Amino acid sequence: MRDFELYTLKNGIRVIHNRVTTTKIVHCGIMLDIGSRDESIANQGIAHFWEHMAFKGTRKRKAFHILNRLESLGGELNAYTDKEKILFYASLRDEYFERALELLTDITFDSIFPDPQIEKERQVILEEMSMYHDDPEDSLQDEFDGVVFAGHPLGMNILGTEKTVRGFKRRDFRAFVKEHLDTKRIVFSSVGNISMDQVVRLAEKYLGSIPASVSVKKRARFTGYQPKSVVLKRPVKQARCAIGRAAYSFTNEKRSPFYMLTSILGGPGMNSRLNLVLREKHGFVYSIGAQYVPYTDTGLFVITFGTEPSQMKKGIALVKQELRKLCDEPLGIKQLASSKEQILGQIAMAEENNLSFMMMMGRNLLDQGRVTSLEEIFDRVKATSSQKLQELANEMFNEKQLSYLIMEPTQ
Repeated sequence: MRDFELYTLKNGIRVIHNRVTTTKIVHCGIMLDIGSRDESIANQGIAHFWEHMAFKGTRKRKAFHILNRLESLGGELNAYTDKEKILFYASLRDEYFERALELLTDITFDSIFPDPQIEKERQVILEEMSMYHDDPEDSLQDEFDGVVFAGHPLGMNILGTEKTVRGFKRRDFRAFVKEHLDTKRIVFSSVGNISMDQVVRLAEKYLGSIPASVSVKKRARFTGYQPKSVVLKRPVKQARCAIGRAAYSFTNEKRSPFYMLTSILGGPGMNSRLNLVLREKHGFVYSIGAQYVPYTDTGLFVITFGTEPSQMKKGIALVKQELRKLCDEPLGIKQLASSKEQILGQIAMAEENNLSFMMMMGRNLLDQGRVTSLEEIFDRVKATSSQKLQELANEMFNEKQLSYLIMEPTQ
């Protein structure tokens, strides 16, 4: 079990650290409980744009100095925005930990959003949007979010729209930050061979001086899922399909067994049921997978694959067949035991990644107020019965409750 220590600054920012004595690399990041779902139709894409602009200038640094600050030491500085979180993070040799923390604090809380840089980055994001639309795998997933979460911010594209991206001004970023920044919903997470005393001392030095702030904005909960079928025409060679529905939230007790069920159906292993049938047996696909993404109040279950247009109906029929099998036929004793061992192995290997563990600690702390231990996850998996998996299959794989998005070639 990984041990971690927790400390709360006076402004509400929480500091969580896992000491690993066998590495020279430290991974650290500032995670904010702000994401694209906190946007409106009028400002969709602004969280992602803000993430970009954090690297473009602060009161004491220009863009070049930000980018060169860690990379000149062989380190890495990066960030991402998703539906519910923004993370600014760094990886570098632990002797430069203070430099990383100071820089992360600077870009997170002291960006000045220079007008010339806004114009430059606007073009970069528009190019990113064009690149995204050229990749049917990425666009299929995002288009499907819009089908499942129609009319809700969770269904909006993280990148925003061309119209909104072209319209953002400096005042819009400042207003969004002011409206949503809440120091009690911020976590600094780190993993490396550094003592907690040192982490706390430096966190007090740099993060402790950040003024406390409280956001009164409340996220709109997602309710009222309605299954839909949508067909899109796109300039692609393969037809592509997404099948799924709204699913369980991050705090739902059914989350762990449903993750296991999803993995059995179409997880990363080549022995997943969907891969064995659609690829190995029939040769209809190059790849097919099932994914379960939990959010704070709901979740997303989705199966995605691409195939020749003439084989799409057969492919969908085979997917439905595998879903029905999980509903109608409980896993045998050997099947269940084998599935559990595979899941446990995947989870254990994922925890070995220090960067991923740093991110997981921050997300767990924001979403549930604690970090779920590996042993607790193992116990949940081991306690899952074939009856429980069958019950979940019947609850989640009801054909009448599934949504479909089919992307067909224009020619």
